[in-house]
Amino acid sequence: MMSLPKLEQIKSTIEEKPKIEQMKINTRVGLLKGVILTLILAMVAGSIARLPFFSIMGIMIISILLGMSWKALMDVPANSNVGITFSSKILLRAGIILMGLRLNFSQIVEAGFSIVLVDVLVIAFTLTVMIAIGHALKVDKYLTALIAVGTAVCGAAAIVAVAPLIHAKKEFTAVSVACIAILGTIGTIFYTFLFPYLGLDSYQYGVLVGATLHELAHVIAAAIPGGDTSGEIAILVKLGRVALLIPVAMILGYFYTKKERTTKESMGIKDLPIPWFIFGFLAMCLVNTVGILSTTVTQFLIASSVFLLSMAMAGLGLSINFSDFKKVGFRAILVGIIGFILLTAISPLLLKLV
Repeated sequence: MMSLPKLEQIKSTIEEKPKIEQMKINTRVGLLKGVILTLILAMVAGSIARLPFFSIMGIMIISILLGMSWKALMDVPANSNVGITFSSKILLRAGIILMGLRLNFSQIVEAGFSIVLVDVLVIAFTLTVMIAIGHALKVDKYLTALIAVGTAVCGAAAIVAVAPLIHAKKEFTAVSVACIAILGTIGTIFYTFLFPYLGLDSYQYGVLVGATLHELAHVIAAAIPGGDTSGEIAILVKLGRVALLIPVAMILGYFYTKKERTTKESMGIKDLPIPWFIFGFLAMCLVNTVGILSTTVTQFLIASSVFLLSMAMAGLGLSINFSDFKKVGFRAILVGIIGFILLTAISPLLLKLV
């Protein structure tokens, strides 16, 4: 005869099964709701980005702003958080991997050592100076690092790639992306109107734009006044900075998590602060360099990467409140402003290298 405790246990298990099944259903529904919401916001952002002025900002920037606006003005169902998180993490990594198809290593080799040198100097200078400024202004070191890497490398994509590696707070990621978006947009407008008065040829102007602006969308938009030559060299210089995201992410990840690892612990390869999805990015770079895929397929996948990143940005925006900006203060924004101004100030030196 079965004992009473065992009977109670069986009864409890039977009663729990419907609850567990319902929780699974709720999770699936929430996943679908959240993903669809980020999908819709990304689609709306894409439509807005086609408008004259908003095209400068780009779809990713508009997506995060729409997400934040939705969060502030409308209700976000609690059970949709799982889907929003899926977009801001899983789709983000998928977008970054596919973004590697933008880069062709042979182009950088053909451009010569001077372009590579410019990219290395830009990143080294920007990271060093901005981190020092952040320290002097007593800005949180993680927030400073995100703003610095967004300025130095490739804007929002660099920020969201580095943020989990240095264990930065979610609100820091959003604030950094927004800061970079605003500064990059202002810089784009500034360069566009200033081009006739700079006294630079198309090639030099392209180097200036590619070396100092934040997002690829900013670079493409700002290079237009210089013509095709300006556009080609600007994108090449910018993509060189994008390629350096891998070593920069690994270095920042190592130094910013150093204190969290005790000297007594032996660190295996799985514990290294390496963004493993970036190796997918590198693999896509190699695929594009070798030319395995057709132009049509490559362009489709590149467009897909932009859209996936836009959904991720929308998800990030939906997770953030406007009140988060008050927590970081004006000094953090000042770090971004000063860093961008100083980077622009050394542009004459950069132009001498090419």
